[in-house]
Amino acid sequence: MHEDPPATARTTAPRTRARTAPAPPAVPFAVLAPVAPGPVSPSASAPPPGPPPGHSATTIERGSFCLARCTCGWSGPARRSRDLARTDAAKHVSTL
Repeated sequence: MHEDPPATARTTAPRTRARTAPAPPAVPFAVLAPVAPGPVSPSASAPPPGPPPGHSATTIERGSFCLARCTCGWSGPARRSRDLARTDAAKHVSTL
């Protein structure tokens, strides 16, 4: 019978080229020209209405409940819905 001679042992792994990602294409950007200010309406320059002085309502979480609190000492009912607690806070601030 005929047998093939044993193959020579390889001491290092074959070298392969490292693959690199292609560079992203250059994205041109637009330079915006300054816009000349036009006439300003009185409603656009007025700041948005905020809470009355001394009142700042926020929500606090206690376990799975959320409740609204105000700096004046007011506290809303405990709710599972954060959205309802925020609505309670907004109603409190808007009624003052």
